[in-house]
Amino acid sequence: MAYAAFDLTGKVALVTGGNRGIGFGMAKALAEAGADVAIWGTNPDKTEEACAQLVGLGGRVTGAQVDVSDAAAVDAAMADLVADFGRVDTVVANAGIGRFSKSFLEISEADYRRVLAVNLDGVFHTLRAGARHMQERAERGDAGGSLVGVASLAAIEGAAANQHYAATKGAVVSMTKAIAVEFARYGIRANAILPGWIATDMTERHQTNDRFVAKVLPRVPVRRWGQPDDFGGMAIYLASDASRYQTGTTNIIDGGYSVY
Repeated sequence: MAYAAFDLTGKVALVTGGNRGIGFGMAKALAEAGADVAIWGTNPDKTEEACAQLVGLGGRVTGAQVDVSDAAAVDAAMADLVADFGRVDTVVANAGIGRFSKSFLEISEADYRRVLAVNLDGVFHTLRAGARHMQERAERGDAGGSLVGVASLAAIEGAAANQHYAATKGAVVSMTKAIAVEFARYGIRANAILPGWIATDMTERHQTNDRFVAKVLPRVPVRRWGQPDDFGGMAIYLASDASRYQTGTTNIIDGGYSVY
């Protein structure tokens, strides 16, 4: 018999940036566990394709084109989602971008602002909208909810020539801890996920760089790139009642890279 707490039937989960990469890996797992799943993305074709792959795995599936750096757009999309599904139980703020540079000294002002707008402001807008809905629900006698911020190992390790990206990911960790403390009284949990080196579109340039692969993969004890599906179990756990006493934590998924 399966562990009942992992059954997400009747729960609604939102995953931003859920149309590819880590986000899609989590959305797929949540759907397979029985949840109704909503995906937000900025590419309508990719979002439509991702939703088509999720249909039939579990509950209902929907997608929307949302720029998380736009606070008004996030609030409106959250209101639409709640009106459509009746509730949102889990919000995974996963949408993020990278802007690689050769040096800290060469990071442009435009790249710096854009990375912050999506990776930090976007998480702030998304988790705030989720927390607002969950608090309102709790005040009506329906407490509970899970807020998840997807950060990166760059939050806790030195990311040379990637300081703008690292700054956003460190901020996501601090943000989730602060949310965890403030909203625990409403039964709302907030946790961060820190991916290591994962094979996604964002890391494609590294995957095809033989010198990089030769230096980095030997430092990963499991000796492979992480895959988006490797995040499914954590997504289900944090969305489920199994994690009802876990909040304010940073959950590293990196194949052991950070401890080797």
